[in-house]
Amino acid sequence: TIEYFQSNTEGSIIDRLQQVDFEALIINPGAYTHYSLAIADALRNLAVPKVEVHISNIYAREEFRQKSVTAPHCDGVITGFGIRGYALAVEALQLN
Repeated sequence: TIEYFQSNTEGSIIDRLQQVDFEALIINPGAYTHYSLAIADALRNLAVPKVEVHISNIYAREEFRQKSVTAPHCDGVITGFGIRGYALAVEALQLN
């Protein structure tokens, strides 16, 4: 079963990550990618497979958008494939 959660609030995202009632995680941290050490810490503490997804290719954007503080705490990153990136993340997790 795939469950969807979306929030524009950093605290709500962290609260959801700390519930740890899932077997794997696909996350698009949006702008939090570049500066949320709190979300990065929450991801680091999760002992489940994790994939970070970005609809756009963050490495083809402005320099400040090319740094992800959350990616080092994920098992993989998919970037630049549009919304198909989510399907690719599901496939990667199924193979893991």
